[in-house]
Amino acid sequence: MTVALFVVVAATVLALLVLVHRYLWVRLVRDTTAPGGAARRAGTVAVWVLPLLTVGAMVGARAGAPFWLQQVLAWPGYLWLAVLLYLTLAVLAGEAVRPLLRHLLVRRAARKEPAAGAAGPRSGAADGPGAASAPATENEPVPAGGGGSTTATAARATAADHAAPAGRDRAGTGRPSGAPPSAGPATPPAGTAVAGAGTSSDVSRRLFVARTVAGAAVAVAAGTVGYGTYGVLRGPRVKRVTVPLAKLPRGAHGFRIAVVSDIHLGPVLGRAHTQRIVDTINSTQPDLVAVVGDLVDGSVADLGSAAEPLARLRSRHGTYFVTGNHEYFSGAQAWIDHVRELGMRPLENARTELPGFDLAGVNDIAGESEGDGPDFVRALGDRDRGRAAVLLAHQPVVIHDAVKYGVDLQLSGHTHGGQMWPGNLIADQANPTLAGLERYGDTQLYVSRGAGAWGPPVRVGAPSDITVVQLASRRA
Repeated sequence: MTVALFVVVAATVLALLVLVHRYLWVRLVRDTTAPGGAARRAGTVAVWVLPLLTVGAMVGARAGAPFWLQQVLAWPGYLWLAVLLYLTLAVLAGEAVRPLLRHLLVRRAARKEPAAGAAGPRSGAADGPGAASAPATENEPVPAGGGGSTTATAARATAADHAAPAGRDRAGTGRPSGAPPSAGPATPPAGTAVAGAGTSSDVSRRLFVARTVAGAAVAVAAGTVGYGTYGVLRGPRVKRVTVPLAKLPRGAHGFRIAVVSDIHLGPVLGRAHTQRIVDTINSTQPDLVAVVGDLVDGSVADLGSAAEPLARLRSRHGTYFVTGNHEYFSGAQAWIDHVRELGMRPLENARTELPGFDLAGVNDIAGESEGDGPDFVRALGDRDRGRAAVLLAHQPVVIHDAVKYGVDLQLSGHTHGGQMWPGNLIADQANPTLAGLERYGDTQLYVSRGAGAWGPPVRVGAPSDITVVQLASRRA
């Protein structure tokens, strides 16, 4: 990406964020709070501060910020990014509800109006402006937060205007000069009280609708993000998939590979997250563990201790590792060396022979910027194609190279299954397979949704998983 294109993209994203936050401020703060009030001030401050936390969380690691500061910024910053998505969608959906709700309130007020009118003559017989204000407030829905007091004040002001015709006596009794003491207040002009109350009704209804829609949107967004966060922190669930391979010998039938991808250790997900994954994998008693990239979001210095539980992974044929794109953002070579110290075997464009099949691994395509990208010739070029081949490759997009080199099964991650709806719609367009098992010619591709999360620790519609892939021989 050229510098000019980067600037254009960055400016576009920034402008979009400003517009979205402005829109949310109007709907959630301005339309629901009183000018100058504490709620208005607090909402305005939040709309300024929360996006700054998000930007800080996203650029902190790249800017070399201290790890403790990254951790401080990460939780509120990334969670706000998720809340922003679902809050915006909920408020936009609320735009369709607003006119319907206002219409229902108008009809409800209209049904009450005749009953209030029938009580008018009895109210008019009482002295003082207080009686004149009562019918105006009875017709109004009284929203939480003081909408009713606004209506009552408007009605009292209207009644006071009607009670002061020309000829008022000096004592201020409200009777024309010479009128008998028993005379009630002068009848206001027809329609005047209704007009005053109608204006107040519109204001009251707008406030009630604004608060109702805003409250519902906040509840939906908070509930969605809360549930999605719980799903990540709970840890991945185990999926089991059987994959028949035509070249697999009978002796390798039932071979089980525990596939885990996109663990994403970082300022949010740390050692406890790793331990949950290790415990889950070990409980499946696999023959082999395959870690297919995006293990970390940070340096060995910051996250080395968080990765230590991986040394306790147990399987009959060991643990194998290939790089993902995030390793190249975090110092790929340092991490390759570190996972080797933890007892894992990195496959850097390399292959090893296992009972019944070849296991190969290629570097992620992000390594091309460092001259260390995938090399299929080194990994698969001179192998015996009469044997079954299983390839570990982080990104599904290399499937076409796998087909070319006669791979029987490719195991990948990277997509997160979209992680948060409707992100799956975008991820599905960018990858040949979003999640699950699909066939491309004679090659099958399995894509895991991953065991962690990038950015917001939230998953919606794409639960995390560890997949036990069981190889099946068609000769068995």
